[in-house]
Amino acid sequence: MNFIHADLTASVTELKKNPSALIANAAGSPIAILNNNSPAAYLVPAETYAAMIEALEDLELTKVAEQRLEDGGVPVKVNLNDL
Repeated sequence: MNFIHADLTASVTELKKNPSALIANAAGSPIAILNNNSPAAYLVPAETYAAMIEALEDLELTKVAEQRLEDGGVPVKVNLNDL
């Protein structure tokens, strides 16, 4: 059984009929697109998607920094105002 990670759902057929109305009715919330009652895709607002990508990039950079410290790298203090 697949868990649905959205409060709103729509079938693929509903999405095909009127995608603009579906997006408008969601009011910025993600929508799980179902195919045979299982999630096939998620429709998320562009701002949410951009924030997700940024968070993933930050996570990857954190992993790189942690690995460098484990490998004996020396941390450098940086003032964020200087960047």
